[in-house]
Amino acid sequence: MKLHLVDGTYELFRAHFGAPPKKSTSGQEVGATVGLLRSMLLLLSDPQVTHVAVAFDHVIESFRNKMYAGYKSSIGVEKVILDQFPVAEAAVKALGLVTWPQVRFEADDAIAAAVARFKKSKSVEQIVICSVDKDLTQMVDGKRVICWDRRREITLDEKGVVEKFGVSPESIPDYLALVGDSADGYPGIQGWGAKSAATVLAKFKHIESIPKDPAKLGLSLGRATTLLENLKNNYKDALLFRELSTLRTDVPLKESLTDLKWQGATAKLKKVCKELQSESIVERVKKWQ
Repeated sequence: MKLHLVDGTYELFRAHFGAPPKKSTSGQEVGATVGLLRSMLLLLSDPQVTHVAVAFDHVIESFRNKMYAGYKSSIGVEKVILDQFPVAEAAVKALGLVTWPQVRFEADDAIAAAVARFKKSKSVEQIVICSVDKDLTQMVDGKRVICWDRRREITLDEKGVVEKFGVSPESIPDYLALVGDSADGYPGIQGWGAKSAATVLAKFKHIESIPKDPAKLGLSLGRATTLLENLKNNYKDALLFRELSTLRTDVPLKESLTDLKWQGATAKLKKVCKELQSESIVERVKKWQ
């Protein structure tokens, strides 16, 4: 069987920018939630999709905000999206899917923890991470754990990660630390671009293994000298940024693999869809508990 782990936060944002506006019976904007429900139903229509969990950033902030002041937060995020997180989580739960709303950790951490735990199971043929987040590519493992961009129908196995970033999954946190990640709010190390970081990390894997001799980097001597100088002057930042980009696999998840099997929508979904003024969704549900 395959296990599908869905980045609910990404799905909600994607629905917000792609689905038409919609008001609930109470007058709240719920277009993104309705779009998310439709997206999950589409996913579940595939007979290969049997075991699913959906992770959410119940609050955008996490423990990483205490580590680095510039880390991503809810500041600047439209209130219309933030207000829908509890509604979206309840709707997905009513659909009968296991949800992991995160407060201290992030949705990516919950997914990473699930990967680390369930890929050990012999009954799991493949784990499919439904997300476009670069951070999650560090969890890719051969063809057994892959990332899937559902919108563009692109999958990344380990070979695909190397082709896209120039480094293996284990080096992704180091790569992001050097290059920076604007989505997560940290700048990387000055001068280190995607090409230079990939060239160096493809050979040396991790930041602490990068030699101090510029002649060994595989770049022009002048550029290598400048990059090493910048890294030396900002070494603590580089290690901090790597820690920020390294996903945690110790998130407590109470569900077993059996619990993740989708048994069908719950009766509560009918009430939820009525409140969302989207009762037509109920007609698309083919399986009920």
